[in-house]
Amino acid sequence: MPITHEEITVGDRDEDAASNLVELIDTHLHMPFPFRRNDHEAEAAAGVDAWLAEYGLTAEPEVATMIARTRPAELASFNGPAMDSGLLRIAANQIAYQFVFDDQAEEVGREAPARLLPMLCESVGILRDGQAPTTPLGAALADLHEQVRERCTPAQAARWAARSREYVHGLLYEAVAQAHPLPPRTGLCSSIRSLTAGVEPFFPLCEAAQPCELTQEELDHPVMRRLSRLSADAAVWIPDLFSAVKERRTGGMINLALAYERAHRCSLPAAVLLAIRQINGTIVEVEKLYADIEPALSPAGAGYVDGMIGWIRGCYYWSRTVPRYADAAVAPVPA
Repeated sequence: MPITHEEITVGDRDEDAASNLVELIDTHLHMPFPFRRNDHEAEAAAGVDAWLAEYGLTAEPEVATMIARTRPAELASFNGPAMDSGLLRIAANQIAYQFVFDDQAEEVGREAPARLLPMLCESVGILRDGQAPTTPLGAALADLHEQVRERCTPAQAARWAARSREYVHGLLYEAVAQAHPLPPRTGLCSSIRSLTAGVEPFFPLCEAAQPCELTQEELDHPVMRRLSRLSADAAVWIPDLFSAVKERRTGGMINLALAYERAHRCSLPAAVLLAIRQINGTIVEVEKLYADIEPALSPAGAGYVDGMIGWIRGCYYWSRTVPRYADAAVAPVPA
């Protein structure tokens, strides 16, 4: 049965009917997780706008326009439909912050990777040592860190900070790759993309949404760790399909579909199909592993896995209609 989201129907389509990249993706992407959204989305949207303005992050018109085209509260809502209003607001703030931070890091890093060091070192100092911020971005990150500490357990907050630091480090790897005269191969591109995705810092918020803490045994279980990796990869590779046109236009290289396009010297639609094959294999593995481990999970453990999987579903439905990736809807697919 097709799934209706806004005025768009997602279901089985004739391959020959795909006239643009969005339709091509909808036809071939395996998406077993149905669309859902959080009842507190409007409240989160108002909150994130106020929070960004409080720290001056949307003072520049182009940044305010980017946020309007990105809809961070919508992405948080689709990813975390069962989150309470407090957690949803933290997630929306974090998504908005990462988009602002990522875009600024990309702009600075393209001039020279070394120019990124001050902003990255400030972020690491805040997350690791509680260092006082010196920039508006740093002040917003320090406040976000405090929001997480107030809501999460100490162990969850520590995991959030550690994964956020990994994301910060990943932006330097991306800048180095962008500055190199030869673009990275597909495998290296995927490795860098997993670092810059910024998805795994949200998984501790999925933990915090549960009625009780997960045991360390559950968190460290090899299958649970594998599910974390697979969910994060699928969640970021899916937007890569929709953002490929935008990234190619702006000179981006760390994108799964563009990596396939370079490696196979093929058209973008053909590269998107190759990337979808990789994504579908990842989602099928998620389904299988979850079915295998679910009987042994506590209710909190099962809820946590559902939260991670929510990022796969949410990123798909958000990417299909968000203005940030509108180019995909008009990019033609050869007959």
